[in-house]
Amino acid sequence: MNPTDERTAVEEFDVVVVGGGPAGSTAATAVALRGHRVLLLEQQTFPRYQIGESLLPSTVHGVCRILGVEEEVARAGFKTKRGGTFRWGRNPEPWQFSFALSPRLADPTSFAYQVERSRFDKILLDNARRVGVDVREGCRVKGVLADEERVRGVNWTGPSGEIREARARYVVDASGNGSRIHGEVGGSRTYSDFFRNIAVFGYFAGGARLPEPNDGNIFCAAFDEGWLWYIPLRDDLTSVGAVVSRESAAAIQRDPVTAWRRLIDSCPEVRDLLPGVPQATEAPYDQVRVRKDWSYWKTRLWRPGMVLVGDAACFVDPVLSSGVHLATYGALLAARSVNSGLAGAPDESRLFDEFEARYRHEYGLFHEFLVSFYDMHQDERSYFWKARKVTHVDTSELEAFVELVGGLASGDASLGGPGQSVQSGQSGQAGARLAAASSELDEAVARLPDSAGLRNPLFEAATIRQVFQEGAVLQERGVFGGPLEDETPQRPGGLVASEDGLTWVDPGR
Repeated sequence: MNPTDERTAVEEFDVVVVGGGPAGSTAATAVALRGHRVLLLEQQTFPRYQIGESLLPSTVHGVCRILGVEEEVARAGFKTKRGGTFRWGRNPEPWQFSFALSPRLADPTSFAYQVERSRFDKILLDNARRVGVDVREGCRVKGVLADEERVRGVNWTGPSGEIREARARYVVDASGNGSRIHGEVGGSRTYSDFFRNIAVFGYFAGGARLPEPNDGNIFCAAFDEGWLWYIPLRDDLTSVGAVVSRESAAAIQRDPVTAWRRLIDSCPEVRDLLPGVPQATEAPYDQVRVRKDWSYWKTRLWRPGMVLVGDAACFVDPVLSSGVHLATYGALLAARSVNSGLAGAPDESRLFDEFEARYRHEYGLFHEFLVSFYDMHQDERSYFWKARKVTHVDTSELEAFVELVGGLASGDASLGGPGQSVQSGQSGQAGARLAAASSELDEAVARLPDSAGLRNPLFEAATIRQVFQEGAVLQERGVFGGPLEDETPQRPGGLVASEDGLTWVDPGR
């Protein structure tokens, strides 16, 4: 451990959370709800800009309700989102993905919101304050305090440059993809070549809306060079972004505005929603921004005394709006392990292995689905789409993914496991599985016109059911105080969540 300078102020907490975004606020709140002393250090001052987000129902009705902030989010007036609309795949006509099992029999929680992250994130952070978290903004974490046994806190500088130390039993790194401390858990970041894209995005002061009741849907449209998102944040504000190949990076970075406009004009389905609509002029939506949309995962997510959540741990392609879901879900998993450890559970490794296994499994489900979803789009003329076929997934990337989640996430244990070597032919099995999932998705979309609104064929596809399964359990826990069916461990010897969702329980006791 670094020696403490006599001029350095030292404070003691149970937990220090680094970062005040959705992952950090979720972890901090879920630990504070169990009566623990939590310090949250955020480098910026809220509200602060983040790219707008299209939420999933599991975040709104699951995590937000568990944290006690669902009603405030509902009062904020965010645009209601009942699903997604896609121009993607073989069908030249747009198709709808509804969160409801049937559009005619909509479940009361089968919706989410399109949110301005500056407002949404501040709601979550203010809620953390209300439940007792010591939130300090304008504070930069410089490093961790550690010895050979565990991480024991952080050192940081305050708004005036004062040097401080905070010691704690646990440190939660929720400081995003630019984390300075994620390396302290060991391991490395594994980047996906398949999803190594670049995004250029900005905002319009309005824009046409899809017909009701889908007027709040995110619209994703594939075109020759990649795909575009169209998110109605408010009646007078629309987020529009293009995701294209990394080979386009140089041209985009030279002139982002021109590139953004050209890409929108290249996709008639999106271009025609913006006839004569000016670019937004209100700050901070008056800029066109560029972001590397590179998917990655950490090969280790925890060590004694420290755990990674949110973009500090992993990121996956945004087409399914999984960003805030994965961040808040991973943070809730971490909070369960932290709470159980602080309550005196004897086996810390078992607690955090449960966190890591479940987090990797959920990330793996989305990763597997998205590879299959990209493969589903057919455009043999396009370099972008030819390069994103399952047959072009690099063997080493498939092997790394197999090792990451112990087989493909939907569950063939024979494909390998953490710490096991990848045997010959397993990447081929993985590729075949992904291709089969893509074909199943394509067939489900083709059945949509014949469903007559009586059912949702997409939920009949195993890949779709699996990717939303854990989110559904979160919603049931938020709405009903627990899952509707008895929860069973995800793996032999595993743990299950407590009734309030804030700790782990051993089902064998």
